Amino acid sequence: MGLFNNLNFDKLKSGLQKTRNKLVNTITEAISGKAVIDDKTLDEIEEILITSDIGFETTEKIIENARVKLKKEKDRSDINIIQTVKDELTEVLMFENSGDEVEALKTKPYIILVVGIKGAGKTTTIGKLAHNYKKAGYNVIVGAADTFRAAANEQLEIWAKRAGVEIIQKNQGADPSSVAFDTVEKAVKGNYDVVLIDTAGRLHNKANLMDELGKIKRVIGKVVPDAPNETLLVLDGNTGQNALVQADEFSKVTDISGLVITKLDGTAKGGVVFQICAKQRIPVKFIGVGEGIDDLQTFDPKMFVSAIFDN
Repeated sequence: MGLFNNLNFDKLKSGLQKTRNKLVNTITEAISGKAVIDDKTLDEIEEILITSDIGFETTEKIIENARVKLKKEKDRSDINIIQTVKDELTEVLMFENSGDEVEALKTKPYIILVVGIKGAGKTTTIGKLAHNYKKAGYNVIVGAADTFRAAANEQLEIWAKRAGVEIIQKNQGADPSSVAFDTVEKAVKGNYDVVLIDTAGRLHNKANLMDELGKIKRVIGKVVPDAPNETLLVLDGNTGQNALVQADEFSKVTDISGLVITKLDGTAKGGVVFQICAKQRIPVKFIGVGEGIDDLQTFDPKMFVSAIFDN
């Protein structure tokens, strides 16, 4: 049982329909009417996987395993290539259990730093996360430390009100670390359970980004040693390969403990989730499958793959 009761398979399946059409339906067409799977068919499937944003390395592993099965099987008609692809993709998304979430949240306050570029859905993700935590019975406070854009503060304030949680904010141009400090300090004094801190993501200047995130960590560490407990990177699933680039860049400047993939509903680029996980070895924690406050789901690897592949 997860921390949040927020899994909706039908919504997930509906949201991933375009990804399913691009990936599964195309593979099914490639093997349809063929009595056996041969090397030529595998070459077709390899091209389908690569063009579906799965990534070269993951695709190579899937095709190699399929070739091994071809060699072992006397009756090649028995080989279920779709199941082989499903099994391999599920394994890409599986990470060692990082511990009991409920147990982890006994650390009070549990501080989560949220990073990501403008437009990725970072602010809305924080609002939806705040809603999830509050719904689960936790006392939540949000820090609006993206002081670079006034619109970010305004948007976060709206989401905080929707979630029914407190927000700490300052004027545009204020020192982000001072907002983070005030938020964490209030969380300690007020015995809050969860702290969510928004940050500015300006990839055009990695030095400034690194300095800013480093300062925030140092400042909140003065209030709560070893903070933050988590750093979540928000990526827009709609951007495909650009999401992979963002994951690479942010990983260079800060330690990412988990990913949030947003806007997966209605995109054909859901395959990039596999590529990011395979390359970065960072687990996906949450996925966004809609615009509503309840549309941020805890990521379940098996459910995700099933939502793509199952009829």
